[in-house]
Amino acid sequence: MLSVQSKSVSIKRQRISRLKFSLLLKCFAIDLTAIQSAKLVNLNRNTVNRYYTFFRSFLISKALKERQEEEIANGVEVDESYFGPRRQKGKRGRGAAGKIVVLGLLKRRGKVYAQIVPDASKEEILPIIRTTVRSGADIYTDGWGSYDALAVYGYNHKKVNHSKNEFARQETDENIHINGVESFWSWTKRRLAKFNGVPKTLFGVYLLESEWRFNHRKDILASVRKLTRNWRQNPLVI
Repeated sequence: MLSVQSKSVSIKRQRISRLKFSLLLKCFAIDLTAIQSAKLVNLNRNTVNRYYTFFRSFLISKALKERQEEEIANGVEVDESYFGPRRQKGKRGRGAAGKIVVLGLLKRRGKVYAQIVPDASKEEILPIIRTTVRSGADIYTDGWGSYDALAVYGYNHKKVNHSKNEFARQETDENIHINGVESFWSWTKRRLAKFNGVPKTLFGVYLLESEWRFNHRKDILASVRKLTRNWRQNPLVI
């Protein structure tokens, strides 16, 4: 038995075959749960959990690095979403009691960036946008009032009014909508639902993993293999 350190993760290594290692990596890539993978690969669930924790530590490290390297220059969809217990109808922002509020920025034909915020007020939302998106960029939002000051800070603010059932419109040669970032919310909520509840203390990690997986969904298996490429000098053990 060997003790392996990866960031803050310490894992006991146990021998498995190359075939099972390869299958387990594929299971992680296509986002099967530990229970599903344990049955498919014929491994103890605790062993699968240890591998998954190890794989996930590489993924989170890579996701954080990509955040630092990514620059959002133009064509950005911005929206906020709420995770957790079902909120009362009509409640939004500070009124969304018990919910985790997440701000999302998606560059069209690019990557998404998601950040937990205390609430959906302009005091919380605008500083994130200003430090992430270049001034002068086209920004697309819905009609939530916290976004109204974007034009003051030099952004070309274009919005759709969901309260009047406007979800998209055509202006000259461009489409005004936030369908891209809304698709990320739908995708993430479907993904998290299969875990039957995520503790608040771990939600940030699950969210960051969802962000990375969404950004790499078109080449997920190759991307996951790259995460462990330098480590896999001896794929028989972990």
